[in-house]
Amino acid sequence: MLKVNNIEVIYSDVILVLRGVSIEVGENQIVSILGANGAGKTTTLKAISGLLRAEQGEVTRGSIEFDGQRIDKMSPERVVNEHGIVQVLEGRRLFQHLTVEENLHIGAIARGHSRGLIDEDLERVYHHFPLLKDLRKRVSGYLSGGEQQMLVIGRGLMARPRLMMLDEPSIGLAPLLVQEIFRVIRQINDEDGIAIILVEQNALLALEVSSHAYVMETGRIVLEGPSDQLAQNEDIKEFYLGLTQLGERKSYRDVKHYKRRKRWLG
Repeated sequence: MLKVNNIEVIYSDVILVLRGVSIEVGENQIVSILGANGAGKTTTLKAISGLLRAEQGEVTRGSIEFDGQRIDKMSPERVVNEHGIVQVLEGRRLFQHLTVEENLHIGAIARGHSRGLIDEDLERVYHHFPLLKDLRKRVSGYLSGGEQQMLVIGRGLMARPRLMMLDEPSIGLAPLLVQEIFRVIRQINDEDGIAIILVEQNALLALEVSSHAYVMETGRIVLEGPSDQLAQNEDIKEFYLGLTQLGERKSYRDVKHYKRRKRWLG
């Protein structure tokens, strides 16, 4: 469904961020992208959604195709309206002076849905997040972090996406809330048939929920494969799950950067 073909991304005409990144996502597939801060994960999502231009970024080489049609030169609104690709940004960005339900309605504006379809979509969101129905009249700025994360995902669902891209949905949340968010991500994929790209630093959960995964480092894909296989990869265990071959926990700071690059890229 989605093919990112060897793209390079440059910001402000001088800063090279992505260096030949290639990713594929199939129908109804969950794909995770792992990597440290600054690896280029969010830039990859923004290249797909068309949001790069708002930050003076540009895809200068390669191409991005969705259903066989090139989209890397399209505006963000066309990417949403014509192809149903929705990015849920990191940081739980809401219209905090509006209520929960008003924020959800905004998610449907881009697709121009009728009142009947909007009501149908609201019920679908409330099915996945029953708590939001109880909070629908609450001003969103007073929600907890977990409730706000549910709301931004729900707002993305209101656009009736075929592909939803989630950027760090677990960040800053308590473990029980993280488990609930990931349970709903599975549910959305299973029940609604929505393909998902998951950018996540919680590698263990990301690999559990996805079928295929990519590992990024300094703007390049350094490792990829089926998620269950990557979960058994010694490098992944050591550098992202914090486990050595003996099953002992190891501090990330104890690992030398050049050693990782030598094994993955050599």
